[in-house]
Amino acid sequence: RDFCLSRGLGDVYKRQIHDGDGIRTTVFFKGCLLKCVWCHNPETQSYKKQPSYNKEQCVGCRSCEMVCPQHAIHAENGKVVTDLTLCDSCGTCTDYCNQNLREIIGKEYTVDELVKELKKDEMFYEESGGGVTLSGGEVMTADMEFVEELCKRLRKLGITVTIDTCGQAPWENYERLLPYVETFLYDIKTMDNEIHKKYIGAGNELILSNLEKLSKAGARIYIRIPTIKEVNGTDESMKDIIDYLHDKNIHVAQVNLLPYHNTGSSKYEKIGKVYEGMDLHAPSKEEMEHFTGLFKEAGFHNVKIGG
Repeated sequence: RDFCLSRGLGDVYKRQIHDGDGIRTTVFFKGCLLKCVWCHNPETQSYKKQPSYNKEQCVGCRSCEMVCPQHAIHAENGKVVTDLTLCDSCGTCTDYCNQNLREIIGKEYTVDELVKELKKDEMFYEESGGGVTLSGGEVMTADMEFVEELCKRLRKLGITVTIDTCGQAPWENYERLLPYVETFLYDIKTMDNEIHKKYIGAGNELILSNLEKLSKAGARIYIRIPTIKEVNGTDESMKDIIDYLHDKNIHVAQVNLLPYHNTGSSKYEKIGKVYEGMDLHAPSKEEMEHFTGLFKEAGFHNVKIGG
């Protein structure tokens, strides 16, 4: 079965040391039900293929305009503009851009093709205790027949699978993958539901419910907390998360505090979006170390900044 993955030809990132243990290959799936203001991968929010265009470096040769079958490209003030309402992501323009400034984000693989690609770094997984991470977007809202078959095949090969998830997906999808997944990297942004709606685009009820069910099912869970001053960068907010994890008896193998950064902001204009996180800030190094201390004092001994 075909399935659309993100990042064009870069949809499979090899030899990573983030998003799980050891050396990893990370597969980014397109599509997510949340809209985090600071999203680092806005190109993964849509479930469909989409055009990306670096108009800042465009020289205005208009080669793309002349070949576009949908007439979605035209010139304005010496710059080329793409009408996204007309573009069908056919990719014709990418073949004719003299500066290689255009790409179509999203590539289709069969399970066989993807497994073949992931096996190439098998030696690195074995030597480092690494494996494959399925990320996004939100892989848990993808075609679950595809994802389940992929996880089964990797498990048979002895390649461990980690799922990177925001938690906003049907519980039955997690239940299907439990037998094949070694670790879930699970995001908690904030316990304050109104702040969650404001910055993440939805409430946190389903996210917390799924986390509690995963814990009761015996899953290995790494809690990941994107740490942002305006969202959760206070003692009160961190203590709320700590209290929740204790009160619900969530079995946490590791806590990762991830300082905010805006390195993904440059992607937004390329796909016709506006980055709305310019007023957000990362806590200082001292503040991050302080938050780490709060978790350690509360009995969470495996706490890291980053990862």
